[in-house]
Amino acid sequence: MVAVLLSLLASASWGAADFCGGFFSRRWPSLSVLLVIEAGGLITATTIVVLANDPFPDARHALTGVAAGVAGVTALALFYRALSIGTMSIVAPISATGAAVPVAVGVATGDELTALIVVGLVLAFAGVVLAGREAAPDNPAAAGTRLVVGLSLAAALGFGLFFTLYDTAADGSSAWAILLSRLPAVPVVALLVRRRGLAVPRGADLYRLVGVAQLDCAATSLYALAITRGALSIVAVVGSLYPVMTVLLARVVLRERVRRVQAVGVVVAFVGVALVSLGSA
Repeated sequence: MVAVLLSLLASASWGAADFCGGFFSRRWPSLSVLLVIEAGGLITATTIVVLANDPFPDARHALTGVAAGVAGVTALALFYRALSIGTMSIVAPISATGAAVPVAVGVATGDELTALIVVGLVLAFAGVVLAGREAAPDNPAAAGTRLVVGLSLAAALGFGLFFTLYDTAADGSSAWAILLSRLPAVPVVALLVRRRGLAVPRGADLYRLVGVAQLDCAATSLYALAITRGALSIVAVVGSLYPVMTVLLARVVLRERVRRVQAVGVVVAFVGVALVSLGSA
């Protein structure tokens, strides 16, 4: 029960952070937004390690933490790019289907795939298809829709790998897992931003994004605690419910509207993820 509660809090924090990151990615280059968020989170993660005073993990756990960070920051970059050109109410639910990755890993390592999980995975896939449904074959927006769906699916895979790898990293030390998963992001993203000559958020937007970074880091910390108290297949899927918050904020703040068939797809994807969560409990 504690693991589920922590996972829900993590998903709510991630959902709010993702909405804010996507919002600012429409005003600033998505890589620049990612750089500020990752740098701000890295400072907080370093503070957590100092306060926790945990010994440095062994090579296996440390390298897995770094690998989780590579998967996570790649997924986040794709996610922000999709949010900057697409509809949040569509992008977020599609990215949540990455929960299928830790479930698949669990099955491959001996976990039982129940009928409820199978139904949930099928519905999640069907929801992705419907959410990405094009208005018409000759519609100029069709290519844009395909790009957004493609980016969202790639982000889903990255998030799924992050959830899976982070489970192993947190076994060594939750505090170090938080820090190591962020270390690869800052220098790589900073290099990309510099080489492309991208503008970096300034003024009030910079301070707001630093605040978003703390929200994102809090979500990762809550997830790290949850993963040490519950099964991967449960914690990862519940944690992937973050689109609920993202979609709600998009509806309230941005007044986003989607086509009816796409709205049905969003709901079906949510139901699918929820069934996978229930089936994993």
